Amino acid sequence: MEEVVILGAGMAGFGAAHCLHNEGRRAVIFEKNSYHGGTAATFTNEGFIFDDGPHISFTKNKRLRQLFDLGANNQVETFDAYVDNIWIGHRIKHPAQVNLHGLPEELVVKIILEQIELKTVKQQVGIKNYKEWLYASFGKTFAETFPMKYGKKFHTVSAENMATDWIGPRLYRPEIEEVLKGALSSETKDVHYVNEFHYPTTGGFVSFFNAFLPQAEINLQHKAEEIDLQKKSVRFKNGKTVKFDHLISSVPLPELIPMIKDVPEEVLKAAEKLACTSCVVVNLGIKRQNLSQAHWTYVYDEDIVFTRLNFPHLLSPSNVPDGCGSIQVESYFSKKYKPLEKDPKEYIELTIKDLIRCGILAGEDEIVFKEARLIGYANVIFDLDRIPNLKIVHAFLDEAGIRYCGRYGEWKYLWTDTSFLSGEKAARKVLEEIKN
Repeated sequence: MEEVVILGAGMAGFGAAHCLHNEGRRAVIFEKNSYHGGTAATFTNEGFIFDDGPHISFTKNKRLRQLFDLGANNQVETFDAYVDNIWIGHRIKHPAQVNLHGLPEELVVKIILEQIELKTVKQQVGIKNYKEWLYASFGKTFAETFPMKYGKKFHTVSAENMATDWIGPRLYRPEIEEVLKGALSSETKDVHYVNEFHYPTTGGFVSFFNAFLPQAEINLQHKAEEIDLQKKSVRFKNGKTVKFDHLISSVPLPELIPMIKDVPEEVLKAAEKLACTSCVVVNLGIKRQNLSQAHWTYVYDEDIVFTRLNFPHLLSPSNVPDGCGSIQVESYFSKKYKPLEKDPKEYIELTIKDLIRCGILAGEDEIVFKEARLIGYANVIFDLDRIPNLKIVHAFLDEAGIRYCGRYGEWKYLWTDTSFLSGEKAARKVLEEIKN
């Protein structure tokens, strides 16, 4: 039987393995870390459970919902998402464009007038970047006050240097009636793209993987160092070399391409131009539970060190010891646009200070656990360099027969369910090759 090797034990890797398993083929997964889960891994320390960045499941795919729930032994918490924003001392229900109530009157009037003016323009013509898209969608005032400020913090790059192919349902474009209602009343309907979501009762987000673990041979602590396309082999840092007939990879493209022996210089340079953010995550355990009504919060203020925060104890009581709450805080950086210049541990006290400024923490709160983690690959940056260089990289991999998948294989804004589907898609390509 032909050997299928999968690099990466995250959602995409397990999606590929699951697809192959359903066709009677057992794949072999190699993972560089000492744990599985990829960017959706979970860690437990002193009774506190934190995922490697915020993770919830809000897939509407019934098949995936059943598979994920099976992994969690059908012990799953279900919630209606409540999301809000912090902006210059205001707590605003998300999304801000339909929740302007209580903001400065002059600002609200200006935003509404620009929205009314925009409604006379039926088509967005000649949009060249994200900044122009925001202006055309929400007006200059709202764009510059909210999404452009948050976007710079989250993506680390200015809106004029970003493309628009990633947006999808992520930014809600309201009718003028919705804007007016949200300006006049604090009671508004929920229009966030995440409505109902799910989370395992025990074990953190990675518990959703459990159903897939028996479906592949999983080799941890195997960091790939060289891929030889002529010999069809992968050499790992630990000295092991394996042969493959078919290779599926969810390894980030800027790491994957340099591994490939005799890769063309043009492809190497293209991979180097693919940008992503890294994230310093500060995890805090607090001797108090009533920390927030919102499951997660976006932060617009430029002088606040963090960009987003979530509260894992609101997802499952088993995520914390009795009587405790927890906060996970994200601060974003990137090698290309905003290099990380401090030790991640230095962000612990900076984060605590700003949480007090925001009113999330009180000075007398007892912090019983604190840590900082660096996530090397947080999110793809959709800058204007991405599309032409991604085309070069993917064309090379297609020709080489390496099937790429996942957020950092496809280099797209994929959620966990779409990452799993991406892995399945890569596996189906392999199955087709085997048949032929």
